[in-house]
Amino acid sequence: MADEDGRVLDVITVGRASVDLYGQQIGSRLEDVSSFAKSVGGCPANIAIGTARLGLKSALLTRVGDEQFGRFIREQMRREGVSDKAIVSDSQRLTALAILSVENDKNFPLLFYRENCADMALCEDDVDPAFVASARALVVTGTHFSQPNTDAAQRKAMRLMKEAGGNVVLDIDYRPNLWGLAGHAEGDNRYVASEKVSAKMKTVLAGCDLIVGTEEEVLIASGESDLLAALKTIRAHSRATIVLKRGPMGCIVYEGAISDDLEAGIVGRGFPIEVYNVLGAGDAFMSGFLRGWLAGESLETAATWANACGAFAVSRLLCSPEIPTFAELQYFLEHGSRETALRKDEALNHVHWATTRRKAIPSLMAFAIDHRVQLEEIAARCGGDVGRIAAFKVLAVKAAAEVAGGRAGYGMLIDEKHGREAMFEFARHDMSWLGRPVEEPGSRPLRFEFSQDIGAQLVEWPVDHCIKCLCFYHPDDEDALKHEQQQTLRRLFEASRKVGRELLIEIIAGRHGPLDDTTVARALEELYGLGIKPDWWKLEPQRSPEAWAAIEAVIGAHDPWCRGVVLLGLEAPAKDLEAAFRACATAPIVKGFAVGRTLFAHAAEEWLAGRMSDAEAIGDMAARFKQLTQSWLAARGQQAA
Repeated sequence: MADEDGRVLDVITVGRASVDLYGQQIGSRLEDVSSFAKSVGGCPANIAIGTARLGLKSALLTRVGDEQFGRFIREQMRREGVSDKAIVSDSQRLTALAILSVENDKNFPLLFYRENCADMALCEDDVDPAFVASARALVVTGTHFSQPNTDAAQRKAMRLMKEAGGNVVLDIDYRPNLWGLAGHAEGDNRYVASEKVSAKMKTVLAGCDLIVGTEEEVLIASGESDLLAALKTIRAHSRATIVLKRGPMGCIVYEGAISDDLEAGIVGRGFPIEVYNVLGAGDAFMSGFLRGWLAGESLETAATWANACGAFAVSRLLCSPEIPTFAELQYFLEHGSRETALRKDEALNHVHWATTRRKAIPSLMAFAIDHRVQLEEIAARCGGDVGRIAAFKVLAVKAAAEVAGGRAGYGMLIDEKHGREAMFEFARHDMSWLGRPVEEPGSRPLRFEFSQDIGAQLVEWPVDHCIKCLCFYHPDDEDALKHEQQQTLRRLFEASRKVGRELLIEIIAGRHGPLDDTTVARALEELYGLGIKPDWWKLEPQRSPEAWAAIEAVIGAHDPWCRGVVLLGLEAPAKDLEAAFRACATAPIVKGFAVGRTLFAHAAEEWLAGRMSDAEAIGDMAARFKQLTQSWLAARGQQAA
């Protein structure tokens, strides 16, 4: 929606866009790091993501390589809600890389791979006047004044923004080695005095409405060696609001004349935290400040939000992935944290996780073909070859994809044991969701299928595959059994968060005890009491609206960010499932279903026995899945899109 001046964007950031590879072995030299976490990096890219997370409409103006890493940046921007309209794909150059390790709380060896990289090829032709005029503010960054073409591009964008009546923001963003003032091994060097750089930066100051920098960056922008003199020199060149970042001391905001008292400015609330990695803290800080500044908040509030966002980034490993969402920021400001290392705060981490998921899935209709024992039993019963189960699962994927037709809200459950080829087939189609089981079929107490070291398995999974775990759990089970199952589920939950994979927990209570209107709700209450907060629950159909109301109340009380509940089928006839759909129609927490044997049992027996062709099996399963999806949508008063 455009504002009264017709602007559809709040902020456009200009400049660096890279792929960050951060060493996962903390306390290690870069030489000894053995694995890396990948994310979007580069000051302007980080700020674009950070402001989007905080509720602003943002865009990034840059270049990326026309290759896999460039496409990763573009796709991640879209996932974060950042406009990629002004991201140019450069077929002649590669996307920049930044590689870092955390040796300790003060040393962060950093290598920039930026020789002839895509973003440094940005030029005036890439700057579209209409696009610039569509935003309220423009953020330019210091590094992109280091080369003639990028300097010209930023100055053109600044001029266009001022002509359109918007605001220009300068993030001084000084990296000496990106100006050719330090060697490749000195990527973490934050200050080298340079008359050339200072002279260049002074010519930028007059055109800015907001200038943000650390103490070292204020010195380089002014050419002074004394901080107070530096602020006065910047003021002599610019009427901009000046924000001085002071690391753990927070920040000071200066408007009007600079007095002789360095502390005579506007100070936001500070947040003492443990330093884990300082990289990206300034970008998070800028994101928080812009959220307040552009929303018309007081400078004190903007500074407080900036300090809080910087605290989040400093306390976590990566850059853009660690910037908080607005919900997370407000939760932190209201509740605080008992941890000085915010990455250890489970409540904050949950809000962060739940509000930064890769995609929204408001409803889910899933074809479950993750069955192992059941299909093996069918093969044995009809004299079929167990080795053909894998091929049958590929047919099931084709059937589900035929029904989905590229529309949102469709998914599948596929296992590792027989479903490897089915997963490859799934990747060829456009479906919203894939879940994978980890439980040993039928185990009670719960055991994992391939190894009890579940985390070691999960790290190999694609990031968008959801963990599914079935647990036969009844709240009236004997204490020893319950304790063992609870601890196994807790271990799985912790592993899922550690490796960044979503988790669906399937609870079947009716197999081992009576069900009443409170049974499943009591089971969920117990698991939530252990801090287990899965993204999804998969539950058996309930007998009454009261049972669903009790379940919804428990989930709402413990995790308002839960994606929801999907119904399981237990090989029920289609008509029974349709009745179950109607029974939960008034329960908004129920978002869909994940049903298997009702859909595939007949085709599996006929196909494995050699009485049905591939096409017939696909057709049979597709017809059943289509009928079930139509019944679900009808129960919710919807139609297939």
